[in-house]
Amino acid sequence: MTHILALDQGTTSSRALLFDGSLRPVRIAQKEFPQHFPQPGWVEHDPEAIWATTLFTAREALDGTSPGAVAALGITNQRETTLVWDRTTGRPIHNAIVWQDRRTAPFCEELAAEGWSEPVADRTGLLLDPYFSGTKLAWLLEHVDGAREAAEAGQLLFGTVDSFLIWRLTEGRVHATDATNAARTMLYDIRRGCWDEEICRRLGVPLSMLPEVRDCAGDFGTTTMLGGHLAICGVAGDQQAATIGQACFAPGMMKSTYGTGCFALLNTGSDFVRSRSRLLTTIAYKLDGRVTYALEGSIFIAGAVVQWLRDGLHLIGTAAESQALAEAADPEQDVVLVPAFTGLGAPYWDPDARGAIFGLTRATGPAEFARAALESVAYQTHDLWEAMRRDWPGATRAVLRVDGGMTASDWTMQRLADLLGAPVDRPVVRETTALGAAWLAGHAAGVVPGPEEFARTWALDRRFDPSMGDVERERRIALWDDAVRRTLSHR
Repeated sequence: MTHILALDQGTTSSRALLFDGSLRPVRIAQKEFPQHFPQPGWVEHDPEAIWATTLFTAREALDGTSPGAVAALGITNQRETTLVWDRTTGRPIHNAIVWQDRRTAPFCEELAAEGWSEPVADRTGLLLDPYFSGTKLAWLLEHVDGAREAAEAGQLLFGTVDSFLIWRLTEGRVHATDATNAARTMLYDIRRGCWDEEICRRLGVPLSMLPEVRDCAGDFGTTTMLGGHLAICGVAGDQQAATIGQACFAPGMMKSTYGTGCFALLNTGSDFVRSRSRLLTTIAYKLDGRVTYALEGSIFIAGAVVQWLRDGLHLIGTAAESQALAEAADPEQDVVLVPAFTGLGAPYWDPDARGAIFGLTRATGPAEFARAALESVAYQTHDLWEAMRRDWPGATRAVLRVDGGMTASDWTMQRLADLLGAPVDRPVVRETTALGAAWLAGHAAGVVPGPEEFARTWALDRRFDPSMGDVERERRIALWDDAVRRTLSHR
């Protein structure tokens, strides 16, 4: 058995990658699915579209490969997105509520007023924010007819996307998740390693709904839906999978992934670091019963800002065109975009903030909009970088490893290095999220190298060294800070 299949279920598309025995991707399949926006600030997915595109891409990636040649299956997924389905029929009771969704902001404010901010942060490592699954699940139980009664009767199951896929792939035999996805629900005590009964009680979540939490590399059942018997051996949320794919196994190593959003994780080893800068404390991975923690900063809009240029403003036809447009921008114009389309994430956590653009003149055109859009991702990453350096001394030695679709843009990565004032490393293998899931599955199946040997296989494609002077960097950061201050809702 010389291959590993990784399912990468993302926010805008489902992907499947087949890796060979050396963990090199040999076949990729991808299929987009619709986004639903029932109200401003609400984002939903059709669970059946998630399932159909996942199954389709898995079969496409395996086309022509003997089932006996695949050693294991790994799953990585958009985190926090919340699904509830019927235990007997497997049918979802409502659309999935996506991680970007902000509908539970008033409930989070209510919980904060009751004094829940400190217990939630101390136990789960998270902030009271609509981003996380717990309040989304509470909303479903409160607003879907009959859901509360069915849940209390043990008829309904909750899961993040990984759990839903595992349930479907095993035809209802396994209801499980891994520690990294559980850590994003706001229901899981990441110190004790168990669901927190008190938080669940306050949110009205019956414990019978919750999946069993397992290590990232382990037994998640077997599927026969892809031909033969294929063991599901590895599971991790997308950002943690990318951390593994980037071989950030040592404390002080840091990666940033640029997909729909941007997520930076800093490995803090066995240290549960309580952030003073409104970052998140989370689980980087759990292997062989041992938890490794991380500090995380979450940006809601990264690659999505390029989609906005394409689909909202129609300034570009493809994402790749954004770089050439940005390069043509007038360097004398200081146009700053704060892409708070669904609020601002770390370190601000303002769900009511909305996007704004500053510095417009009559000379401002598509090129300046494109440059401001790409720069907004670098500015937001700078905010996370500085917060991590304040929170944990080990971060001061970090070199940022980057991955995700936006890293294909040399211009964007150079601007990122310039605004950070630090090197940015782009790897040869940029499919790091799927690679992490594949490594986890292969690790559990015993067919890939261990962490140390795997880390030695990490290869640099290009290092971007900062070239911007300190005075200019500080001037630009000041413009960004002023724009953010003007954008915050000041609730």
